[in-house]
Amino acid sequence: MASSRPQTRRGESEVFFEVYDDQEDGSSIDEREGPDTNSQGGYRSDPEIENSDGSDDTPDEAVQDDIEKFKNTFKGIAQRFRLINRIGEGTFSTVYKAEDLLYDNYDNQWDIEQKDVSKWAPPPLKRRRMGDGPMPPTRAHSRNQKPKYVAIKKIYVTSSPIRTQNELELLHDLRGCDSVCPLITAFRYQDQVVAVLPYFKHMDFRDYFRDMTVADIRLYFRSLFTALAAVHKHNILHRDIKPTNFLYDIRKGRGVLVDFGLAEKEGTDCTPCICRDTQSERREKVLNALALTGQQPSTGYPKNDPRPSRRANRAGTRGFRAPEVLLKCTDQTTKIDIWSSGVILLTILSRRFPFFNSADDIEALIEIATIFGSRRMKACANLHGAIFETTIPTIGEKGFHLEKIILWATNRSGKNEHGEEEKLPSDEVQAVKFLQRCFELDPQKRISAEEALRHEFLAEVGEDGDYDEVKML
Repeated sequence: MASSRPQTRRGESEVFFEVYDDQEDGSSIDEREGPDTNSQGGYRSDPEIENSDGSDDTPDEAVQDDIEKFKNTFKGIAQRFRLINRIGEGTFSTVYKAEDLLYDNYDNQWDIEQKDVSKWAPPPLKRRRMGDGPMPPTRAHSRNQKPKYVAIKKIYVTSSPIRTQNELELLHDLRGCDSVCPLITAFRYQDQVVAVLPYFKHMDFRDYFRDMTVADIRLYFRSLFTALAAVHKHNILHRDIKPTNFLYDIRKGRGVLVDFGLAEKEGTDCTPCICRDTQSERREKVLNALALTGQQPSTGYPKNDPRPSRRANRAGTRGFRAPEVLLKCTDQTTKIDIWSSGVILLTILSRRFPFFNSADDIEALIEIATIFGSRRMKACANLHGAIFETTIPTIGEKGFHLEKIILWATNRSGKNEHGEEEKLPSDEVQAVKFLQRCFELDPQKRISAEEALRHEFLAEVGEDGDYDEVKML
């Protein structure tokens, strides 16, 4: 008789791949990523789940053909999952909504929704005495349960094996974090790899961010920074923080962080950058470099630049990259995710999406300089051994205060009925102060995820999403 004890999926322990067919190593194409590999034409990336509260479970003819082709080329997938619809497509993968046909055969610790149900379930019946008859079943019969959905992420063979393995390893390291989309398991068949991930219902960010109150914003960022704290605790840089990669259920005040395709361990393929040195040490190194090359600071580009080009990881989505990424810092830290989170906060406070809409790195630096001013941007560039010069007349020396920008963006830059200049209410002022900590141009001074959770703007929100009643009173 077969055991009825639920099993742990192999992908949830120490094994990454369940192999459906024998495969020799080296069959996949090793393709190194260049810069901006995850940038899309707009603001979307490889999604782990659909972008709406519900989905149309009846795919169109083209999608149905794609599903059939997938089932025919990936041996055994149809026996494990019922593919329903295609819910996302990105640079390196296609994602499908699917029903987990063998859900009851496993110990599903990843299932947040089931944990919520269990949290409010009545206590179990007391154990019966011997001879009183059989014990009632401890697990609901599969026929009486609602279908359990997962997201099937088919990773393209054009994505290098190193990138694929890195993503799966990082997800494996983050298992057990409720605020991070966990890897349930992964399968390999010939040259194809699929990752099985939880399926989360959420609303499109663009459908609700303009209506968020300050209380809603607190809950949103409490959830986001809880996820970031868990990720950064493992010294992992997500590298692509943006609204479409943080799937948030505004009704429950809870979100999960997804898409670790660009993530990496801190210190991976990095070289020392002078931003880690003291101010005097940086100045000395810059002067020595200028003396060796015979160059002096000047505007414009030299016709024959003898300096070697600088190579650094610039992966991410345009509009959300931190200044040190744009300036090609060679020793980037988890603080780049904090900057990107600040961009989300500025987007919500200004009610403008996207807030930054640059076509390349130069335009992105110009957008940032317009806000922070040329003087602070020059200091920021000097942190990384670079020089920032501009003759654009709209970029002032001091820039603009974030509070003024938000008032202008929300049409509150005029005067009120008393003839006084409009000002932000106290709760929004507190949000701006938190935003300033996220927007520190020096990554060493920028707030960390752990510190953000202790900041007054987020500290009033408890782990369960409720406000501290004492502070409210």
